[in-house]
Amino acid sequence: MKRRSYGRDAGLSLRMFLTTTLLGLLYVVFAVVLFQVLNVGLVPMLVIVVGLAFFQYYTSDKLALRAAGARIVERDEAPELHDMVERLCAMADLPKPRVAIIDTDVPNAFATGRSPKHAAVAVTRGLWQRLEPQEVEGVLAHELSHVANRDVLIMTVASFFAMLAGLLTRFGLYSGMFGGGRRDNNSVPVWLIVLIVSVVTYFLSQILILAISRYREFAADRGSALITGAPEHLMSALQKISSDMFRIPQRDLREVEGMNAFFIIPANVKGSVSQLFMTHPPLEKRLAALSEIAREMGRPVA
Repeated sequence: MKRRSYGRDAGLSLRMFLTTTLLGLLYVVFAVVLFQVLNVGLVPMLVIVVGLAFFQYYTSDKLALRAAGARIVERDEAPELHDMVERLCAMADLPKPRVAIIDTDVPNAFATGRSPKHAAVAVTRGLWQRLEPQEVEGVLAHELSHVANRDVLIMTVASFFAMLAGLLTRFGLYSGMFGGGRRDNNSVPVWLIVLIVSVVTYFLSQILILAISRYREFAADRGSALITGAPEHLMSALQKISSDMFRIPQRDLREVEGMNAFFIIPANVKGSVSQLFMTHPPLEKRLAALSEIAREMGRPVA
């Protein structure tokens, strides 16, 4: 099976394409509105934003590992984990990423890196201790699917435009409030127009970016099922991780909450929120999708 086929599903791909297109159109409209009401110096802002985007892109793996408190481990420190990653990479036709362990009882895992050649996969001590080996393989295959699908690149591009919108907003507000914006007598202040447009743009862009994130999780789940050939193992892992979260002290959950967007299942410490504002699909929908894939494969599902 070719690597690029992991996670591919016609309906899912169409939804991702439409969502990404809407996000791009939103930023185009935002820029057009701003340039109509402000004399914005685009070149300096583009230099800053592109610089920030490149910094984020080329240091994403190091920043994510550091934020999670993950420690890179060599083969002699975690031989079973290394063997498992190597076996899955061979099945997925991927170069082996760096392997890291996070010293927390919270069961979780994540992958990061700008490309398959510059990737890292991290698992928590809690995940390794709580799950069966085949369940850990399902989780690792999910994370390797993120690497194969270049999800860090996709989300960096999406965030790049959001960052550009934020800088345009601040530049426009400062220009308007301190005399840089145009204002005719009896007309609405420029800074107020910019503020309203920016708030609407930010709100809609966040909803669309979160939708893309949820679609990427569905794709990674599908990729795990195709790599391992056993979607029921990932289903079991997701159920165990989710149920075990309720047994973890709230203090420990809060310590890793900042990594929720990266984790296979968010370590939520807050009450339930609308699906529009979730980084991951609801567990029930992920299990239902995996069940359908299992049926297509002829695999038993409990």
